Amino acid sequence: MIVGLYQTPQPISLQEGIATIEFALSAAAKSGADMLVLPEAFLPGYTAVSRERPETWDKIHECIADLCRRHNVGLTIGLPEYVEDRLFNSAHSFAHDGTPLASYRKIQLFGPDEQALYASGDTYVTFEFKGKRFGLLICYDAEFPEHVRHLAKLGAEVILVPTANMMPFVNVNQILIPARAAENAVTIVYANYCGASAGLEYVGRSAIHGPDGYPLGAKGTGEGLLIAELPDGWSERGIPPSSQLDDLKHP
Repeated sequence: MIVGLYQTPQPISLQEGIATIEFALSAAAKSGADMLVLPEAFLPGYTAVSRERPETWDKIHECIADLCRRHNVGLTIGLPEYVEDRLFNSAHSFAHDGTPLASYRKIQLFGPDEQALYASGDTYVTFEFKGKRFGLLICYDAEFPEHVRHLAKLGAEVILVPTANMMPFVNVNQILIPARAAENAVTIVYANYCGASAGLEYVGRSAIHGPDGYPLGAKGTGEGLLIAELPDGWSERGIPPSSQLDDLKHP
């Protein structure tokens, strides 16, 4: 299976964001990708989310599903989720035929701005897609060992992470995300923005880290598609299943 991500500046409008989704899915399809990941709160953009529900929001999921069908590629994307009087920072996964696969609400909200805007999620999510078990996290979630470990214990082989990581937190991309992959023997697809928007300078440096922590592919600070073929597994390397790791004891 081939997974991919598309690193891009934050869209300046909903229309531009949808056009970017279509372009990214088209590029992913030409590269043979099965699942593509886009950044956190990609529509309408990380710094553009408002507690006021956009008038056209009811059609967003239908539009995304249609684009997946058109290009025959699955998509995981960050979107705000409006539920009565609450707003969640969510990630939504769609199959290549547009079928909804899973939705996840960010647990670990970052800083006072996110905490004032969003309600926190409280449930871990995994799903099956083309013979692999995937898990979902969003940005700051993936910096905490317990969140990645919990998904690994639930059987996730691949963790998809829409993110909006900004300067000066380059250490997250260079140290924490590879460590989370290696310590749990999972692949992590970490899809970030690049460029600047609303006073934030995004780090870029999106990457796909294999279960040894080494990058299967990595971006710099520019826009573009990144794809990688998922490794078969780690049984031949003698690494125990993640469900056994918590049972190991020091002599």
